[in-house]
Amino acid sequence: MFPVLVVLTAIELGSGLVLDTFESTLLRFPSLLVLVPVTIGMAGNLGSILAARFSTAFHLGLLSFDPTDDRLAGNALATVALALTVFPLVGAGAWAVQSVVGGARLPLGLVVAIALTSGVVLAALAVGVTTVTTYAAYRFELDPDDVVIPVVTNVCDVLGVLVLFGVVRVFVGA
Repeated sequence: MFPVLVVLTAIELGSGLVLDTFESTLLRFPSLLVLVPVTIGMAGNLGSILAARFSTAFHLGLLSFDPTDDRLAGNALATVALALTVFPLVGAGAWAVQSVVGGARLPLGLVVAIALTSGVVLAALAVGVTTVTTYAAYRFELDPDDVVIPVVTNVCDVLGVLVLFGVVRVFVGA
């Protein structure tokens, strides 16, 4: 596991560097600054929840990597549904916190749209990353509990930063 952890540490450092490049945007729109840690955390959570479900199904012999597998599709759909319900609340909460603390510069609808779009994209990416990582663990005869959750959580955390700022660029142009 040591080589995997070294690579994951380097990936997390890259995430911090990306975050640093958007400092001016975050300072100009404080609602987004509030949204960053929650989005990153939720991205990792979505991936780890799905990874835990896949690992359990894998250990029970219930998971196949056939695209028509109902268990695979059902868990993927549940992950996207979770993102659709949670991320609008995250956006509204970030806007409310910033409104109370220091006045929000972005309208509520825009912050919710940014959070929702980021969440749906992250959910789709989490499904892909988790499926590929679980399949790789299966192919290399590794225990998915030891490999999949750390890899998915770290990769989804980094993707959370990248997706959030990609969506911000599309919606705000900053």
